[in-house]
Amino acid sequence: MVIEKAYQVNAILQISNMQTETIKSEMKKSYGDIAKGNIQAGCCADKACCTSNEFSTSMTEDYSKVEGYQKEADLSLGCGLPTEIANIKQGDTVIDLGSGAGNDVFIAQRIVGESGKVIGIDMTPEMVIRALQNNQKLGFKNVEFVLGEIENMQGITSNSADVVISNCVMNLVPDKEKAFKEVHRILKKGGHFSISDIVYTGKLPEGILEAAEMHAGCVAGASEKGAYLGIVKSVGFKNIQIKKERLIELPEDLLLKYVSADYLQEFKKTNSGIHSVTVYANKLDEGICCNTAENGCCGSETNSTSEKRKKSSCCSTTSNSSSSCCG
Repeated sequence: MVIEKAYQVNAILQISNMQTETIKSEMKKSYGDIAKGNIQAGCCADKACCTSNEFSTSMTEDYSKVEGYQKEADLSLGCGLPTEIANIKQGDTVIDLGSGAGNDVFIAQRIVGESGKVIGIDMTPEMVIRALQNNQKLGFKNVEFVLGEIENMQGITSNSADVVISNCVMNLVPDKEKAFKEVHRILKKGGHFSISDIVYTGKLPEGILEAAEMHAGCVAGASEKGAYLGIVKSVGFKNIQIKKERLIELPEDLLLKYVSADYLQEFKKTNSGIHSVTVYANKLDEGICCNTAENGCCGSETNSTSEKRKKSSCCSTTSNSSSSCCG
């Protein structure tokens, strides 16, 4: 019986690994094509999350007025503006996960100045090449782009980053817990992350969640909002907050590729939805305050009045947002 169960577990793991590799292969192909100038690849082909102006609530944010913005590095693949609330300071070491052609890296470089450093990580060789070409034109000496996966950032030293940023990439990672553990590892004590991402509320149709094409389109890899924040908490982050959130409306013709017309009409009657969120969290020593919710969902429980007062005082110095990890 034990041997039989072992075989069953191994079979499940093999299937899971195959699915993971399929997803990664699909994403590398899609984003590699985009990096080479084929903007109809990946999610752009479906006008779901890239450059379409036909929909009032697209995935992308307007970067045009942000200092340090480089138009040639913006492939319109993001879903937020993580540098907006990242609290990056001059001299900081910043790491951008899924850096693409370098858009957020160059904005961060403008903030950290010559005394700081910005490292971009991307798993698509074509994207890294394009980012390096962009940086060569700009001439920044304190910017690096490296090829690597977020779940296994072997080239990044532990406790080396002041700030980690990412823009609509973590939702594409199959093993989000492993990825956030890596984020926690590379951050210094007292460091923090600002990550824009896609999550959903309610229940999305299985066809959308399982479609490899939609993984490259920024949606299928999304986690349920509470589960996503739960992963962030489980790996040790504190002061978890949603700083910004907006509803994403996918076009009907895209959704009908994966679900029937009847199912789509029923789905519209529910409270389910896809959201762009920008999440902020700190890497702090165990027992430090800055849990944003009184029920302790962002960290360890506190019972005494003095502990709660201390916690509130600490948190008030780090955020002006009323949103917490309990959303």
